[in-house]
Amino acid sequence: MAKKTAGESDETRLKKKVAAKLTDNKNPKEDEALRSLRKRLRRTQRKRRTVALRKKNATSKKAAAPAAK
Repeated sequence: MAKKTAGESDETRLKKKVAAKLTDNKNPKEDEALRSLRKRLRRTQRKRRTVALRKKNATSKKAAAPAAK
């Protein structure tokens, strides 16, 4: 059985966590937990962008292939 998807995406959940850590923290430069949260957020954003770009490139190739025949 597949895992159920959450109501909100990982990206929005991470954004909320980062914002909460920033408001609670006095020195965000030295907070390791905040640093790792930001890294995870950047990783998920990068993944989303690459998937979108891959889909865009795939659809343009599929549309051009029938026209070439």
